[in-house]
Amino acid sequence: MTERRRGGSSRRGADRSRSTIGQRPWKVVERRFAPTEVISADEVEAIHVAASSILEDVGIRVLDDEARRRYREAGATVDELQVRLDREMVAAFLSSVPETFVLRSRNPERDLPVGGRHTIFCSTGGPAFVMDNERGRRSGTYAEFCDYLRVVQSLDIVHQEGGGPFEALDLPAHDRHLDHYFAQITLMDKNWQPQSLGRLRVLDALDMTAIALGVSRDDMCSITALSGVINTNSPLQLDSPMAQGLIALAEHQQVSVVTPFTLAGAMGPVTLAGSLALQHAEAMAVIVLTQIVRPGSPAMYGGFTSNVDMRSGSPAFGTPEYALAAQASGQLARRIGVPFRSSNTTAANDVDAQAAYESQMSLWGALAGGAHMVLHAAGWIGGGLAASFEKLILDAEMLQMMAAYFEGFSVDEADLGLAAIRDVGPGGHFFAAAHTLERYQTAFYTPILSNWDNYETWVERGRVDARTRAGEIWRSLLDAYEPPPIDDAVVAELTEFVARRKLEGGAPMN
Repeated sequence: MTERRRGGSSRRGADRSRSTIGQRPWKVVERRFAPTEVISADEVEAIHVAASSILEDVGIRVLDDEARRRYREAGATVDELQVRLDREMVAAFLSSVPETFVLRSRNPERDLPVGGRHTIFCSTGGPAFVMDNERGRRSGTYAEFCDYLRVVQSLDIVHQEGGGPFEALDLPAHDRHLDHYFAQITLMDKNWQPQSLGRLRVLDALDMTAIALGVSRDDMCSITALSGVINTNSPLQLDSPMAQGLIALAEHQQVSVVTPFTLAGAMGPVTLAGSLALQHAEAMAVIVLTQIVRPGSPAMYGGFTSNVDMRSGSPAFGTPEYALAAQASGQLARRIGVPFRSSNTTAANDVDAQAAYESQMSLWGALAGGAHMVLHAAGWIGGGLAASFEKLILDAEMLQMMAAYFEGFSVDEADLGLAAIRDVGPGGHFFAAAHTLERYQTAFYTPILSNWDNYETWVERGRVDARTRAGEIWRSLLDAYEPPPIDDAVVAELTEFVARRKLEGGAPMN
């Protein structure tokens, strides 16, 4: 199949007009500052050595027959379900993981560089529930799923869709992923994440992405467009659906985002050092599998170490421990030369002050830690059990602020403003200075959500709080949404593929 021009002609009109809210132009974040190092090089090495010992002495339980076979043929010691890897083998396979790659999007202007100094922000993915101000928390439907994607498409600070904002529970479980993918491709021109639970869901994503890009399935082995999250079952277990998803991704040169879930005190030791050693061991073992399957296939090191409330056992997010673990995880990922994924998290059950300050702490840990991909960067609420429309807007504000911060500021002769200072002199003001008038429209950050009225004006205008404003903003974005251009022939081919795969039974539940 000859590759069609990505973007194509529109079925229903031209590119959406930009909203009047204060959005920064589409741009992948490029950090000017070196990542924060919260532990020393010696401490990084101590955790790495401990993780290597775990893989040699304890190993990882692998529940999938094919994955164990591949480990065995590559030189690992396999004893029933247990796979042990020596440190030399691990180092050799990790050396082939690319440090940078590009994720292709349907719109070539939205291709995403991953690695180096770049950071991409992804909307939340995978919850069971959806929330908004009017209807509260509830099971998600496909119509609401599509509306969420429309808002994600409309937010320029959100670079990638994160794997389906929530499950469309009004659709059959065995084939709803096909409807998810169809919506992700046709309602957006951004990069999106597939479900990686099992081989068939990955292969369906590959086939539909090939259609969207105008290439063949074979061509997808030389195009990196999909990034699927591969979670271990901490401590030290890889289940069969995740292993099968990883193998399918790696075979086709797609990205496995390997992410242990080591909650200190529950699925990991109660100390951060111990949980990070466990996380590092699991991440290395599973990233090795990607290179066994296909040397040079892209992979990412996912850090998701946090702590639990030791009074209840509930996960805690956005804590000081979470931020420290994110920054240390970045150091560990750089130690083995693998791009780093982190997340924006909160345990808050509502879009309130807790949701804001825990998310801010999480984002600071992720970005200061040098994360190349921030999953759940916008929309996550309730420990990841729900996707909130209002939280999507709250997070977009914080992401824009972080992006502006990490750009830094310039210091040159014009920026120093010495002529303006001389002209204004002592006791004057700079509002009318030529230096100000030349720059005032772009001098400072313009918010999406924040209200900067004085108290009297705010009262006069109805005392509207941030959560209420967020509801108004996402609805205005939804009202202004226009679908991105897509070829009619692509839509027809996708529709035919979805119908055929549904008749074939979709993908069985795991």
